[in-house]
Amino acid sequence: MSNVSFRDSSIVIIDTSRTLIRAGLGLGDLLRTPSVEFPARVGLRKGINNDGTVLLHGDTIPQPSSSTSQRVPLTTKVTDYLVGSQLEEALAAGQDIEVYWPFANEDISDWIQAEAIWKYALFSQLQLRRVQMESPVLLSIAPGLSRDSYERISQIFFERFNVAGFSILDRPMAQFYAAISGNDLSGVVIDIGRHHVDISPIHDGFLIHGTRTTVHYGITDCEYYLAHLLLSNQNLVNTISPPEKPLTPEDLQSTLIKVARQVWQEGLVKVLAEGEAADIEEEGVTDIAAVLVAGKEKAVIESGMKKRMNAKATAAEQARAKEIEALDLVTIQFGDYSLTLGKERHRFCEPLFDPTLLAAVPGLPQQQQVRDENMRPLQLAVGHAVNLAEVDIRQYIWQGLFVTGELTNRIKGLGSAVQARLRPLILSIADQQNEVQPKSIRVLKVPEYFAEYREKGDGLASFLGCSIVAKVSDSSIKSGQMIHCGL
Repeated sequence: MSNVSFRDSSIVIIDTSRTLIRAGLGLGDLLRTPSVEFPARVGLRKGINNDGTVLLHGDTIPQPSSSTSQRVPLTTKVTDYLVGSQLEEALAAGQDIEVYWPFANEDISDWIQAEAIWKYALFSQLQLRRVQMESPVLLSIAPGLSRDSYERISQIFFERFNVAGFSILDRPMAQFYAAISGNDLSGVVIDIGRHHVDISPIHDGFLIHGTRTTVHYGITDCEYYLAHLLLSNQNLVNTISPPEKPLTPEDLQSTLIKVARQVWQEGLVKVLAEGEAADIEEEGVTDIAAVLVAGKEKAVIESGMKKRMNAKATAAEQARAKEIEALDLVTIQFGDYSLTLGKERHRFCEPLFDPTLLAAVPGLPQQQQVRDENMRPLQLAVGHAVNLAEVDIRQYIWQGLFVTGELTNRIKGLGSAVQARLRPLILSIADQQNEVQPKSIRVLKVPEYFAEYREKGDGLASFLGCSIVAKVSDSSIKSGQMIHCGL
């Protein structure tokens, strides 16, 4: 069919990750951030699968060792599924809901569930109308699907959603496009998700499928780990679980996990350099007998060095300000509680670089048999993935290290932390004096000139990359035909 040109205002971007859907209508002169965001899950009422199992309240995402698709009645229709706010309301009301994550294992485990999610994004959230559909759609999704899967996705969008044009872009390529500058089209994308880290080497603008590597830990593991550390913060534990009315161990762990989640989502965590974690461990978790004083001197905590530099402050006040600053205390409002945490919060990312730490953490949702073979440290997993590429292209891949994912929205410096931990590997290789071996690693970031993305650019890289591709290639999107970018 002939090429057609679409208006920027009509183009739809749908970014489909393992656990999250982001979508937006229209590109604009300044590429916009997504206007729609919701979990990539669906719910089905009456809570019982054909195999008799029940899954309530939907917080656990299926792991790769489990069945890739929970059995559902063959008569289930798209309209039977709850998605987005409908599902949230049903779960909040305590209804028995079976929850499914059709993209969780980088595949599509159920086509009807996938259709229900995409339909919700297009028609419930973006308020498009099927009978008057004038929008082309650019969909990002996990790479490596079969040709049949790409054809079926295309069929759903054209025949079920009546889209005016359609294109598919591999998510790692979308993420990489958001961070590259100039003509450097080689690198490695590290996508940190809830339960997985996906590592995707790219050379000369093409994903090297045979090198893609996944490790089975992620943000959830870091939350459990920090919650485990917080058990040593007796003042915090006594606040949320007072001795006169203690929580059960399960409820205490659940609450501490929520505290850990709030801490990183509020940007109160930094990535430690190697060696810093040991220093903090030697210090121990802050015994916040000092917190009682800190509570009385809340202004001192908030003002930090400012008050110390104040000429009017007494010598004692200046000394106290220095002491509190050294403790690195922060106070958060958690429900009805005011909680104070110390340096232990900065150990949040430790499991990424040393997953053996998770062995002491109870209650992690991963299946043990998967953990044993897919728990190499992130830096070693990245090195392994790059080493699967041909020897003569590895030096080019190392020139574009890009760390992305939800975690990078709130925790800065993850790319530099990975780079630092990879440096010994690169130096040892370079010592061989082989001219095809890498001698340095360059960290990529989303450029500052994307004004809408300055604060969250690295974490929204996939959506931004899709927008860039749509912006520069909308005139070549063919009506009535699927174009697959990066296959």
